[in-house]
Amino acid sequence: MNLASQDFHEKRNFIRMKVETPVEVTFGDKTVLGICHNLSGGGMYITSPDPLPMGNALEIAVSSSHGHHPVLRAAAKVSRLEGENTTRPCHVGLEIIAVLE
Repeated sequence: MNLASQDFHEKRNFIRMKVETPVEVTFGDKTVLGICHNLSGGGMYITSPDPLPMGNALEIAVSSSHGHHPVLRAAAKVSRLEGENTTRPCHVGLEIIAVLE
């Protein structure tokens, strides 16, 4: 399917896949466990029980709900925070910088 035939809200470089799977976010010496709600080749949308630092480099590990761990390891950065971390859980948009081995 080319971009011209897609609905307007999906005219992007990567299609988003809806998932509900655990994600582990590590920055500095802190690790936060959250849930990944959608995933694409360029990023992901997660909920986190704790605030994540805007713009800082993070490492993420997305797991499978079937027990395979990790399915995806990547370097990422926070590109969007919804509610400015005033709500719990925090809603976070992450940009994938590089896929890690």
